[in-house]
Amino acid sequence: MTRLLEVRGLTVTHAGARAPALADVDLDLDAGGALAVVGESGAGKSTLLSALLGLLPRGARVERGSIAFRGEELVGAPAARLRAVRGRGIGVVFQDALAAFDPVVPIGAQVAEALAHVPANERAACVRALLARCRLPDAESAARAYPHELSGGMRQRALVASALAGEPALLLADEPTSALDPTLALAVLELLDEERARRGTALLVVTHDLALARARCERVVGLRAGRVV
Repeated sequence: MTRLLEVRGLTVTHAGARAPALADVDLDLDAGGALAVVGESGAGKSTLLSALLGLLPRGARVERGSIAFRGEELVGAPAARLRAVRGRGIGVVFQDALAAFDPVVPIGAQVAEALAHVPANERAACVRALLARCRLPDAESAARAYPHELSGGMRQRALVASALAGEPALLLADEPTSALDPTLALAVLELLDEERARRGTALLVVTHDLALARARCERVVGLRAGRVV
């Protein structure tokens, strides 16, 4: 298999903190594979995702280590290059769909932002197709809706559609079902499984749910106090 993501010795520090948020983290993920990173709150899962996306908060920095995506080093890459990688190379499904979406922009317009590679006159149809593929019952109405007008489950599925719009090689999922009831959570997980089967998209899930991780991913890595265990 082709190596898609390779993390070596990743150490992230926060200004004023005694201990690093991440310490010497090593991870590998092949194209089309599925990896879960499991840990309790405060283990460093969110910091890991932020580092992979080049979106560490103010005061945090990569102290040392490497993040290679498709063989390209992302640590220290220019902001413009990181923006290009996000979306087309790496898509992300955040934990809180309501917070992830802009509250004053319709869902369809936000999904369309990731469709720069699609001719402008085809984007509306592409948005509807994506929303339908992600099992929103009325894709046209959902595209016109504002985030607060959708149910929690529909928002999360719309967020998956937004993450898939750029046809990424890697999908990052941050506790993608923690805010959903079991039925809706299963629907979102099935969506992620279908995308892996359809396009060979690799999946990296961060979660506190070990049972979910073992059921959905071929490999599971534990994270505790910023270290792989």
